[in-house]
Amino acid sequence: MKKMLAMLLALSMLFVMAVPAFAAEGDLSPVEQVIKEAEGMTLEELAQKAIEESNGATFNAVGNSSRGTTALDNFIAYLQTIDPDYTLGNGWSQPKNNKIFDQLAADSLKETGTYAMTLIQDGNQIESKMVQTGILDTFIPLEWAQANNTTADEYEGYLAMQTGNKVFMYNNTGDKVYDNCWDFVAEGEHGLYMDIDSEVVGKNFLYMLTADKYAGWLHDAFDALSDDEKAYFQPVIDEMGADAEMLGLGPDGAYALAWIKLWVESYNAQTDDGPICNTLVDKSATDQFGLLVYSKLRSVEESDSVSKNNITVAAYADDYVGIGGYGYCHYLFVPDNSPLPWTACAFIAFISCTLDGYSAWGKDMGGYSANPELAATIEETYHHSTGGYEDGVNVYDCKNDRGFEWWTAEGEGELVLEDPQYCASVAFTVGSWIEMLTKYSAG
Repeated sequence: MKKMLAMLLALSMLFVMAVPAFAAEGDLSPVEQVIKEAEGMTLEELAQKAIEESNGATFNAVGNSSRGTTALDNFIAYLQTIDPDYTLGNGWSQPKNNKIFDQLAADSLKETGTYAMTLIQDGNQIESKMVQTGILDTFIPLEWAQANNTTADEYEGYLAMQTGNKVFMYNNTGDKVYDNCWDFVAEGEHGLYMDIDSEVVGKNFLYMLTADKYAGWLHDAFDALSDDEKAYFQPVIDEMGADAEMLGLGPDGAYALAWIKLWVESYNAQTDDGPICNTLVDKSATDQFGLLVYSKLRSVEESDSVSKNNITVAAYADDYVGIGGYGYCHYLFVPDNSPLPWTACAFIAFISCTLDGYSAWGKDMGGYSANPELAATIEETYHHSTGGYEDGVNVYDCKNDRGFEWWTAEGEGELVLEDPQYCASVAFTVGSWIEMLTKYSAG
């Protein structure tokens, strides 16, 4: 396996050298020219441009979330408050089986594309397949930049609509307690998790664990284990030392690889987070756990055997140590051949800067707007921090969302956040190493 890894690393260097370099400077495309101008305009000014550009047209967009349909309906209603005669067809679509990248790539071959904008996840593929290739352009709304104390020219990165989280939860009807993230990869554990080949952001989570910050969190969590627990994991960590060095990881890289190895070889692959949640909240699921979308708890209906109180969010326990899950973003982009770039910019500003625009997602816990002013408005409106209260009584503690700042803080929720550039930089090296793990464990 080590010889194979060495060969892959050598090939990766050739691969990197072979990737075409796209010019960072030069003439702006027509869509980029619109974006440049739009970044200095308010939402109201963009709305007027949208009305002039798209009245009577159909706005085709593609996104990873079906809620975009509702957001687009709200946007059309907003424009109609300015011009009652304005009409716009709602052409939102959600591709299946992660085909969004193929659809956008194929559409990019047209002089004028079909899709006006996109809402997309998976930072690794966005970086390598969409941004480096010039297929998608980033637009930073003026109000969003102001809320983040920056400008479009100063801001580095993509426009994130929100960060969603997947967190460790376990059924608490038995005696087992998970109070350290290493407990989830202990002997005999088989967490419910969407297979990494079908849920690519889950693979990005594993990539991110090898970053120095998060590998350090895993090391700190290991240090908090009992001597008996350490004795079980230490041989695996020692075994991973050479691989960590070969992969060029930091000083705590062996801890990350050990956790990843144990996780990949033990998790119980599932097809969707909904069934995982439905399993865990049933009293029959004693001592089972999963890593799943936090907001799935919103749709649990109470019955004799099912209750949200049958589940514990691991990181919410006072004595829990280590990573509580991971976070990934939904990003907003304008295709470089967008047929309606002004309307796309106005819609993106509407989603990322107004309560009506973001409400399709903001009504649920576990999603955090990247606009701090909007995030505060969402909490004031929907009260996610006390989402488990009924008539002033804390009925379902698992629904009391502690918020983005808590989830991402060291020593608190310790959410592992996706970094598109880092994921893309290790997708071949660490990614190939993980692929070998899955093949060997399957064999």
